[in-house]
Amino acid sequence: MTDHSTLEVLLLRLDAGLPAPVYAHAGDAGADLVAREDVLIPPQGRVTVPTGVAIALPDGYAAFVHPRSGLAARHGLTIVNAPGTVDAGYRGEIAVTLLNTDVHNAVELFRGDRIAQLVIQRVERARFVEVERLPGSQRGEGGFGSSGGWLAASTPTP
Repeated sequence: MTDHSTLEVLLLRLDAGLPAPVYAHAGDAGADLVAREDVLIPPQGRVTVPTGVAIALPDGYAAFVHPRSGLAARHGLTIVNAPGTVDAGYRGEIAVTLLNTDVHNAVELFRGDRIAQLVIQRVERARFVEVERLPGSQRGEGGFGSSGGWLAASTPTP
């Protein structure tokens, strides 16, 4: 580590013609990953796109591949398993499985286009301890939607 906010990550560029991941702005959480090849993603289709980079993360860290908000807003493009997880022990090329959610239009991406963001985070390993029952909590067993959040759901119907 070079300072308290910078982690040294070993990077192998598998394609010298592509840039290394880079943060677009100071303070950004995600570094941009680019497409290694041109792709055409049909309506509601998915394609796995190589990025031309491999990394070696220190133990205790993982990288998470997130969608780019601009591609999602403009084209309905997202990542199938978002966020994709790159474990510390993985040394292969990072690839991104993109999904075109648009039902009418294909999405064309070109070599070098920014397609995803790589967010690196410290992660904890858990030691799972089996018990007879769990301690109580305010939420309890409330699952999907139990905390509300959708105003229309609480609005009475006439």
